[in-house]
Amino acid sequence: MRVLLQRVSRAEVRVGTRITGRIERGYLLLVGLTHDDDEAALVWMAEKVVGLRLFADAEDKMNLALADVGGALLVVSQFTLYGDAIKGRRPSFVDAARPEVAIPLYERFVGLLRERGVRVEIGEFGAMMDVELVNDGPVTLWLER
Repeated sequence: MRVLLQRVSRAEVRVGTRITGRIERGYLLLVGLTHDDDEAALVWMAEKVVGLRLFADAEDKMNLALADVGGALLVVSQFTLYGDAIKGRRPSFVDAARPEVAIPLYERFVGLLRERGVRVEIGEFGAMMDVELVNDGPVTLWLER
């Protein structure tokens, strides 16, 4: 499982003209899943994301978590995080989980995040999406399990 986390002051995802998710302060998560991801990986990642302290405290140190600032999550599936461009000019996506595996994992991950008391907005799995964000900082982390 791979997650590209970006701290945002706002973010939005659209499918065509329809907005499927929108947040203000929080994290945009681009989520890639692979064949051998399991419940343990999903739980670890949910706990990691919710527990990270990436917001500034009164002393301007990254010391506050999402819940401390009333932040939200925008979670977008992105199989291209498992793109392999070592050979040739067109990436291979053989390491990305097929939809029949990835959809239940993605839905479970979203559920785990919600169970931790965080407001979660989502994209639309498998759709061509426009993702708009204002990266705050910028703060961007690559998380992998």
